[in-house]
Amino acid sequence: MPQKLMAEALGTAFLLIGVVGSGIMGEALAGGNIAIALLANALATGCILYVIITTLGPVSGAHFNPVVTLAFLIRKEMTPSGAAAFIVVQILGGILGVCAAHLMFDLTIVQFGSTARSGAGQLASEVIATFGLLFVIFGGLRSRPESVAALVAFYITGAYWFTSSTSFANPAVTIARMFSDSFSGITPGDVPGFVIAQVIGLGIAALILPRLFAKPVT
Repeated sequence: MPQKLMAEALGTAFLLIGVVGSGIMGEALAGGNIAIALLANALATGCILYVIITTLGPVSGAHFNPVVTLAFLIRKEMTPSGAAAFIVVQILGGILGVCAAHLMFDLTIVQFGSTARSGAGQLASEVIATFGLLFVIFGGLRSRPESVAALVAFYITGAYWFTSSTSFANPAVTIARMFSDSFSGITPGDVPGFVIAQVIGLGIAALILPRLFAKPVT
């Protein structure tokens, strides 16, 4: 378990370094072109996801996301205590990753987001994005386990563009991005709505995916 917790903390930290660091760099170099900044942000996030899932998947399963951990708990592939420990280190690792990104760009280490992300459209986006992420993960595990890293990376890169929320789909990421007043940030007041929407996406996935990907009876 210590090895698994280290992997989850480190992986989530690198995920947030990728998300926030590329957001800061993209915004700085895009000259005010938000589309270019978002493209840079999406590509960097997809790249880091592929790397951390490939390298740390054999160690911890590469969750880096409380809803993924809870999904495995629902499938009875984790114990409640193990899932709770995973979620704690994911959140802490994410916050440390945000702080590391700020450090690299000579910004205030601890800050709070001021980017408002609210409204029915963005909340619906988080429900759909989270369901879609779990669909990709468990569909991939059902059909081509060796491709899950690529599938998740491609999905999140695309979801940056086809959701109005830019697809957080991860409570640990949402909480961590609250501590960044950058292109990737979110106001603290909008965090609870995003997390609730993500949990709803998990609930829908828990109802649908076991039936969709059930092994055929022979």
